[in-house]
Parts: sequence; structure tokens; C-alpha cells
Amino acid sequence: MADLGEENKVSGVFGGVQLDNEQSKIENAGTIRNNNLPTKVGFWSNFKAFWLQEIDWNKEIKVELTPHQQKIENEINEFLHQEITWGKVRDFLFQEVTFNKKK
Repeated sequence: MADLGEENKVSGVFGGVQLDNEQSKIENAGTIRNNNLPTKVGFWSNFKAFWLQEIDWNKEIKVELTPHQQKIENEINEFLHQEITWGKVRDFLFQEVTFNKKK
């Protein structure tokens, strides 16, 4: 096997690949984030733009509902915030149940 002494060691990337000063002056080798490229706006571009947008959490968020949506929201609130008493629970549990026979 060849003996590589200290004088033969090469430093640098991948065993000494080095560029001289003329080759290392490449200014713009091209990047993925080049703004001059034409872009096609598609579903995923819109999706990322929506989900990755900056949000000011100090700003008030206002939601406007249609009359039908407002009616449904009122009914849900009325159901969730109803007063539950033992009398109502007892009446529900011990209500009379009748079955109709088919002819």
C-alpha cells in the first residue's frame, strides 16, 4: 500500500477538491428561490398561502352569519345552556312508552 506522508495530505472537501481564485468568484449559480421564474398558481400554492399566512392575534376577529346560520346557532346555544333539573330528568326517564302494532 502506498505510504502517504504528511507532505502528501490534502485538505478540503472530499479529499482536497479546491478551487482557485478564478473559479471561486461565481456570483449567481442559480437558486431555487429565484424570483424571476414564471409560476403557475395552483391548489397547493393557494393552500400553503392560506395556512402559512401571518396572523395578528391582537386583532378582533368578526364572523358574520346568514339568517339561517344564526337561527341554527341560537338553537344550539339554547340546547347547550338549558337548565337541567331533576324533575326534567325524572320525567324523561319515566315517560310512558307505547308501541304501535303493525297490521
